[in-house]
Amino acid sequence: MHSYTPEDDRTARALLAYCLARMANDQPLDRPLRPEELEALAGGSITAAGVGGTEALRLWTEVLGPACLSVDHRRYLSFIPNAPTKAATYFDMLVAASNVYGGSWLEGSGAVYAENQALRWLADLAGLPPESGGCFVQGGTIGNLSALVAAREAALHRRGGRRPDRWAVCVTAETHSSVKHALRVVMDVDVLEVDGDTRGRLCGAALRARVAALPGSVRDGIFAVVATAGTTNLGVVDDIAGIADVAAEQGWWLHVDGAYGGAGLAAPSVRRLFAGVERADSFIVDPHKWLFAPFDSCALIYRDPVQARAAHTQHAGYLDPVTVAGEWNPSDFALHLTRRARGLPFWFSLAVYGTDAYRAALEQTLTVARAGADLIRRAPHLDLLVEPDLTVLIFERTGWGAEDYAAWSARLLREQVAFVTPTRHRHRVCTRLAIVNPLTTVDDLALILDSMR
Repeated sequence: MHSYTPEDDRTARALLAYCLARMANDQPLDRPLRPEELEALAGGSITAAGVGGTEALRLWTEVLGPACLSVDHRRYLSFIPNAPTKAATYFDMLVAASNVYGGSWLEGSGAVYAENQALRWLADLAGLPPESGGCFVQGGTIGNLSALVAAREAALHRRGGRRPDRWAVCVTAETHSSVKHALRVVMDVDVLEVDGDTRGRLCGAALRARVAALPGSVRDGIFAVVATAGTTNLGVVDDIAGIADVAAEQGWWLHVDGAYGGAGLAAPSVRRLFAGVERADSFIVDPHKWLFAPFDSCALIYRDPVQARAAHTQHAGYLDPVTVAGEWNPSDFALHLTRRARGLPFWFSLAVYGTDAYRAALEQTLTVARAGADLIRRAPHLDLLVEPDLTVLIFERTGWGAEDYAAWSARLLREQVAFVTPTRHRHRVCTRLAIVNPLTTVDDLALILDSMR
């Protein structure tokens, strides 16, 4: 299996040709299949003797691949889509082919150096100090969790090791579900929800009032607040500056979750929305969302990496050669040890195209989203539920219920028009469009909105 045979060469060249065609041509949206359908078409692929490269590749290209939605399709507008650049995509193949290990400086100094250049660009966009830094992790879930673990350890250190009755973190209803899940299930930390304003934003005044009304024993356990720079469901940006004021008054860690919306820091037209992010103790943004990198990649940046290293560095005899003072080991900054160099495709794309191209692509998606909002406002059968900050449009079709949305969504996918799914806002079923692909056009949005008549 580990020698390069003529059959391996044929399979590799066929796979490369498939990948090149996948990148060069428009792809169908595709659709999921039921388990029994996949079993009938691709069952029994794992055998004692193997089916060979040609057959295994056929199973993928003809059966299994088409059963996966093309998340980079320009009318895939559900959840948060993904639209990697061509350079990021083909460099991801190189990362796999090179088997780069990205956990330590000793084993991957070139990769870590390149990733740190990409992190530096993001940190500078956020206005974080020169000594800030971190690493790339799998996704926003791990990024948020790692940052909050560091926050708790820093709080424990400041308190001289004294623990409260219960640790707690302030969030709002629109804070990403993974943050609340990580706090409750993984960290066993209480979640204190603060009411958002009419647009769902967490604001400093509401945070201050909520905390003032809490019993002293509860306030004593608060060690962090999470502000969101672009909520997933609504796409709005919290009052980061106001939240930062309260965090400073209380001595809390300020974590900013910019998994989706943090990319907007590179877009001059919306940069003002992020005022206060420069005061964050930690910040995340997912390049695989609105920064045109392939899955999976989250940039996790700390204002003071020393605090993160103190929380996350693992110690064992066999690790002594890599836990060397002065070396930048990505494994020291998050809940991981073995680590793929998942920031490299993003770095390569930035290096190839330049940051001006990124700014232009972001502004293009913002322009399309604004035009889409205008289409919704003018449509007599539609109601825009939240004025957009970024590129998420959430709206309802007058007179529709849950079954209508579900049937409409299924029809669009069945007819290979688009992938748009229902959501909820203030307990009402509605739908949303998330625009992160620069190839998505206003005509694409009009086609979808007209289908709701």
